[in-house]
Amino acid sequence: MRRTILALPLALLLLAKAPNVFGAPLDAPALARHIDEAIDACLRVEKVAPSPRCEDAEFVRRVYLDIVGHIPPAEKAAAFLDSREPNKRAQLIEDLLASNEYGKHQADIWQALLLQRTSDNRFISFDKMTQWLEKAFNDNKPWDQMVRDILTAQGDMDDNGAVTYFLAHLTPDKLTDNATRVFLGVQLQCAQCHNHPFTKWKQDEYWGMAAFFTKVRINGNPRQIARQGGTLVVSENGKGRPLPLPISAKRVPPKFLQGEQPQLASSDAYRPVLAKWMTSPQNPYFSRAMVNRLWAQFFGRGLVNPIDDMHEGNPPSHPQLLADLSAQFTASGFDVKQFIRALCNSEAYQRTSKPNTSNRDAAPELFSRMAVKVLTPEQLYDSLVQVLGAPNPENFRRRQGVAAAAAVRLRNITPRMVFVAFFKGEDNAEPTEYQAGIPQVLRLMNSPQLNNTTMLAPLLKSGKTPEQIIEYLYLATLSRRPTAPEMQRTLALVHKHADEPRQAYGDILWVLLNSSEFTLNH
Repeated sequence: MRRTILALPLALLLLAKAPNVFGAPLDAPALARHIDEAIDACLRVEKVAPSPRCEDAEFVRRVYLDIVGHIPPAEKAAAFLDSREPNKRAQLIEDLLASNEYGKHQADIWQALLLQRTSDNRFISFDKMTQWLEKAFNDNKPWDQMVRDILTAQGDMDDNGAVTYFLAHLTPDKLTDNATRVFLGVQLQCAQCHNHPFTKWKQDEYWGMAAFFTKVRINGNPRQIARQGGTLVVSENGKGRPLPLPISAKRVPPKFLQGEQPQLASSDAYRPVLAKWMTSPQNPYFSRAMVNRLWAQFFGRGLVNPIDDMHEGNPPSHPQLLADLSAQFTASGFDVKQFIRALCNSEAYQRTSKPNTSNRDAAPELFSRMAVKVLTPEQLYDSLVQVLGAPNPENFRRRQGVAAAAAVRLRNITPRMVFVAFFKGEDNAEPTEYQAGIPQVLRLMNSPQLNNTTMLAPLLKSGKTPEQIIEYLYLATLSRRPTAPEMQRTLALVHKHADEPRQAYGDILWVLLNSSEFTLNH
């Protein structure tokens, strides 16, 4: 039976009385130490011993998946395992944050949060905003500036990818639902039709926030543009059609959530006023929402969980730590890379996922060991490509058939997009919840991509011994070397099929790619 932490809230309330000692932003090592002190203090209260630091093989695979979204190449994994540099983990974190793949992975995460495909926008390509997000994260644009740029975006989608945000949410209520959930960590949509039954959110507050989006105009017809070309332009007080309001909408003046009603003239632009309030250092929701979301991205659950339902009735597991990290994130100038750097350098992040006798039944919100996370569809696809190479685009287009040709052309559909759509689980699913079923398992087992042994050709011609080839396959897939029993079993298979070595190694590769160890981030 899982042990609950009924004593934890009281203990944490006592810890929360400690004064906030941050007068200035801490560097990443100091902030990592503060994280560990807070987590360890709660573990001592609960008399739970944390799991030890993970081995290098577990760390290198985890940090690659979490920062750049795919497993390490075999050569990189081997070099890291063989390195004797004392600060190699911190240096690897730096190298990955400096990689362009960091922005690509963050863009994968955030385009899924910000852009929702519906029947109304099915002809619109979201590529421009994905590219915009990728560049912004790689440039380490401050988070407050990114959000302001999104909320105030206007002009041609081809010139400003952030404009796509408004084309993905074509009514003020949809924009309100997404902006408050993603940027403020608040499920405000429950107050659209009536006062929220479990929180302090009122219906008038919902429509007061929605009123900031009522002056958005869209010029252009997505269907016509898809067929004939052209552009979509978003503006405020400009040409084009206004975003439609639902029949149930309440007409109230713009008003900040749990805040004041700004004095706005009818000719004023509303969105810059909302963006300034939302990203203000004084906003009680903004910084803590991003801190909690980033924590969940790297630890598998938030300090507040669910991560986008932050309210008094859903308190954080570590209230003082959340307050301190939020203050630090603000003091750093909303520096996302700096915050990730501190998270990944913490001992809490670098713990093994293997339980010990003390924490085997400990509640996950204690963070006594690293959670085992399921690879996202994007991580799984990119990791498969890392091992096997990318699918042939001509073969992909041929398999789509005539019926899907228009969709492929209009929305630049790629093999990666099709794979992600097939393996996508429910929205807001927990990172630790395995959602794949029989169709996904069968696709992995039988797809031409996983039964592709092309990558074996140079290995077989390299003159490597069977032991070296098997070691390479383990490094390429699991980021570790085989154990002695694994080497013994796989060598026996190779020797048994000495006349067909490519088939034997292909079978080993297939087993490794279909193993739970490959499809999980531990």
